[in-house]
Amino acid sequence: MKNRMKNTLRKFILIVIAGMALQLNAQDNAGDLLKKVIDQTKSFPAMKVDFDYRMINHDAGIDEVKSGEVYIQGDAYKLIMAGQTVISNGNTIWTVLEDSEEVMVSDAQEGDENITPSRLLTSYYDDHKISYYHAGRRNQDPEIKTIELKPESGKKFSRIHIDIEEKGLHIKQFTIFDSGGNEFMYVIKKLDEKFLPDAGFFDFEEADYPNYEVIDMR
Repeated sequence: MKNRMKNTLRKFILIVIAGMALQLNAQDNAGDLLKKVIDQTKSFPAMKVDFDYRMINHDAGIDEVKSGEVYIQGDAYKLIMAGQTVISNGNTIWTVLEDSEEVMVSDAQEGDENITPSRLLTSYYDDHKISYYHAGRRNQDPEIKTIELKPESGKKFSRIHIDIEEKGLHIKQFTIFDSGGNEFMYVIKKLDEKFLPDAGFFDFEEADYPNYEVIDMR
């Protein structure tokens, strides 16, 4: 469960604020649209995103839906979903587990397990093929464009579909497909680019969790 939350956070932030380079071929139009969306999102000093998260595996009969919210400012973020809160000030990550009353502490260091938003802007920048996707789209709204991203190599997912409202350059929904037959779907219900966090918003206050066991994994 803890690893699933880490994976969920990485996947969500990857789509919301990760920049991706254009491929110099016939796919430029899709790349241009995606770059415009990413550039607009990156221009926000901070943001709050309310979303629905859905995990589907047809073969296993899994269809789970959860709601969450994430706050982002630079390398700092706070994710709240399904009884868990993940807080990072850019240097340290605190994962608060309500059911077990535990707080897991780790470094926000470079690497697959603890990657920060700004590192995503560069680490995923050159290794995706970008194109429009039309076949079997869930969303048939003519105002929505679906872009497909396929990693060149070395990624745990096989492809990503991003639904974009072209006029407003807003991400409406995206789905991540992994090699195990899982689909991770995120529906953006609201994006508040005027969110301004108070001082200390991205810091963990141990006094707020008096009965929790703090486990330092650094």
